[in-house]
Amino acid sequence: MLLTDKEIEIVEILERDSRISNEDLAAMAGLEIEETNAAIKKLEDLKVIVRYSSIVDWSKIDGHEGVTAMIDVKVTPKRGVGFDEVAKRIYRFKEVKSVYLMSGAYDLSVIIEGRSMNEVARFVSQKLSTLDSVLSTTTHFILKKYKHDGTIFEQGEEDKRIVVSP
Repeated sequence: MLLTDKEIEIVEILERDSRISNEDLAAMAGLEIEETNAAIKKLEDLKVIVRYSSIVDWSKIDGHEGVTAMIDVKVTPKRGVGFDEVAKRIYRFKEVKSVYLMSGAYDLSVIIEGRSMNEVARFVSQKLSTLDSVLSTTTHFILKKYKHDGTIFEQGEEDKRIVVSP
């Protein structure tokens, strides 16, 4: 699908800040508000803009820290559908937040969230590893987020003290 330069500009702005008002978006893109509204509707109808979302730092909310794991999955692709059928079975689990087809040693990268490491372990051993096409998995637990989707977490205050040396 071919988009105009203005439509691409709108997408780029919304990707950085989906809460921007349509009036500000129109001004930034150099369009009339009606043109901007029409472009947004077109982009939503074409599923170029799939969803608007927020990035939340759950580690700052007591009782909602949870555990995020990245799981490398080696699978046997099915004839005629390749990896798509296996990926679809995996992304239907409620724990799964993302699934990506990858190059390299593993075929799929699966990101899941759970309340504890035990919950993630149960998911891997009871749900993911038992799928017919899954040959092996490697689980990596995320210990700390520094940057997610372009947003930097925990930007500390810059030390403004004067350096004193003898």
